[in-house]
Amino acid sequence: MGFFEKFGFIETADQEQARLARAPEGSQNHYLSTLPVTIAEWPKDLLVELPWEPPRTDRSFHVIVVPIEFRKDALPEGVDEEPLPRKRHSGSWMCAVVFSDHPSYPVGGFRIDVPAAEIARGRKIDLAGALAQS
Repeated sequence: MGFFEKFGFIETADQEQARLARAPEGSQNHYLSTLPVTIAEWPKDLLVELPWEPPRTDRSFHVIVVPIEFRKDALPEGVDEEPLPRKRHSGSWMCAVVFSDHPSYPVGGFRIDVPAAEIARGRKIDLAGALAQS
């Protein structure tokens, strides 16, 4: 447990999972609550394959993005600071789609907004390793 978690500044992994699980069943957040965090580092400029497996969708899709710009969650009107503990993976990332077999997310300059919790549960793609295998 990290310093900020120990003193209640940031929610623990269990608290984050419980918060996501409280979302309605069938929602994206509820689905994310069932997945482990696989990317602990700051994801800017990484290649990340998003978790698009059943039961989130009716079939598996491969959507690979590059997180470009982080955007903090908006606070409710009249609130100046996020309450403690702060969300573990809050905010979202503006991402460029660099590979996709999903019909709604084309490649070629297409941008999507992806929650930080989803990026954290994605799969980091090692481009050098992938190219060496081909």
